[in-house]
Amino acid sequence: MRMEGGEETQAAERGSCTWETHQLRPANSSRGKWVRLNVGGTIFLTTRQTLCREQKSFLCRLCQGEELQSDRDETGAYLIDRDPTYFGPILNFLRHGKLVLDKDMAEEGVLEEAEFYNIGPLIRMIKDRLEEKDYTVTQVPPKHVYRVLQCQEEELTQMVSTMSDGWRFEQLVNIGSSYNYGNEDQSEFLCVVSKELYNSPNGLSSEPSRKAKVRASSTSPSLFNVLASSH
Repeated sequence: MRMEGGEETQAAERGSCTWETHQLRPANSSRGKWVRLNVGGTIFLTTRQTLCREQKSFLCRLCQGEELQSDRDETGAYLIDRDPTYFGPILNFLRHGKLVLDKDMAEEGVLEEAEFYNIGPLIRMIKDRLEEKDYTVTQVPPKHVYRVLQCQEEELTQMVSTMSDGWRFEQLVNIGSSYNYGNEDQSEFLCVVSKELYNSPNGLSSEPSRKAKVRASSTSPSLFNVLASSH
């Protein structure tokens, strides 16, 4: 009975050791999963899975420890001589795939760091946002182009009714009857028209042809004379 009791005690001790060893394994595994980074004097703690989200990135190669040899500080954190201000958004992007910036943080600064760490999707995302912002700036305010058309009194109605292609009537000025057609004096008018032009991101405008799109097929070719095209 004593031997049986001793055997039971030894078995219990072996079981206890087995349980303790089993409990320690996850802790060792957990320590290997986490990575400390010292970026410009600021400590960041993350997982290898996060850093290896982009396989071709500098951070993935760094934590794999095969291709890159990096110095470490006294705590064992990898030393990276970069600005820690912009590293937070980069690390968060690797965590959840979204770019979240404080309102005072420059996107250009994050782009510079993203290019250093070679994070392709983030680089493309920031460039798209910058291009969209530049496009919005070029769209506001629009450029106003003015043209002055000269016509006779009897031609005025036709000119206004046939105006097209975005041109808008602005002002009509009577300049008297300087010319005589046949036996009757014809009053002369200057008609001011305008159009809004929007610039595209590459600097090109949406300006149409230089004609004012006035159809004068039933009248003489000299019906309208452009005196001034733009200001």
